[in-house]
Amino acid sequence: MNVDLESLAEATSGAIGSLLSTTILYPLDTCKTKYQAEARSHGRQRYKNLSDVLLEAIANRQVLSLYQGLGTKNLQSFISQFVYFYGYSYFKRLYLEKSGYKSIGTRANLLIAAAAGACTAVVTQPLDTASSRMQTSDFGKSKGLLHTLTEGTWSDAFDGLSISLLLTSNPAIQYTVFDQLKQRALKNKQNKDDKASLSAFMAFVLGAISKSVATCLTYPAIRCKVIIQSANSEEANTKKEIKKQQKTISAVLYGIWKAEGILGYFKGLKAQILKTVLSSALLLMIKEKISATTWVLILAIRRFLLLPSPRVKSL
Repeated sequence: MNVDLESLAEATSGAIGSLLSTTILYPLDTCKTKYQAEARSHGRQRYKNLSDVLLEAIANRQVLSLYQGLGTKNLQSFISQFVYFYGYSYFKRLYLEKSGYKSIGTRANLLIAAAAGACTAVVTQPLDTASSRMQTSDFGKSKGLLHTLTEGTWSDAFDGLSISLLLTSNPAIQYTVFDQLKQRALKNKQNKDDKASLSAFMAFVLGAISKSVATCLTYPAIRCKVIIQSANSEEANTKKEIKKQQKTISAVLYGIWKAEGILGYFKGLKAQILKTVLSSALLLMIKEKISATTWVLILAIRRFLLLPSPRVKSL
């Protein structure tokens, strides 16, 4: 059994980082998702600001409902990041071996990251759809994972798959920018004997910058995806009508334009940047700090299971 342990170590550390960052920032994620999912009609708007979602939860004594769907989100986040980091690391290593290059260029990096993102989107789409529906349900009325997945047709579980595939450009841009910034930051720290690593603060800063760039470039598609996947609220008839009619990217884009104008494409952008930048920065910071430990643990497990020895990786 030939196991790519280096890719496995990358995937494991990335998944753990994602799990921790998702849990820490989940209430903010719920507020952000509910705010994005609301569609304006004839000037009426339930949430004027992101804080209105939090105030509604407090007023209705449903603060704990800010965590509705946390288990599903964590499961989706862990699996998606594991699949993504494994695929990204594996494809990058394969590319370098086949091409004979010592480093990977920006164009190849984008293609590899997009391929890894596409694999991730297909595998985790049902969980992604379920978590979005649970978050956008009225406070205190969220259903369980199985109920959420089975209340519609099987194709409904893959709502937003096409736009998820389109949004593979988001992590592709993010990790490409991060890798390029990381390589430049480490140039002055590397020496012949030791492998330099980013400090926690530097990893956080580079993660924030890379995610900000990716989010700004892809935000209209992000909001379209939220509307497609959102649950039908018993109180929000406008959203229910839009949800009923709009299942394609073009239809959602037209619906936002008609109801809210061009600024509607960027509703919730500040909240999205705040949440995703903090989440991605935390993820990459945690991943950078635990990657070496994860590698050592996997080597220990390999030895225990008597798996074939991998290539020597210098730490």
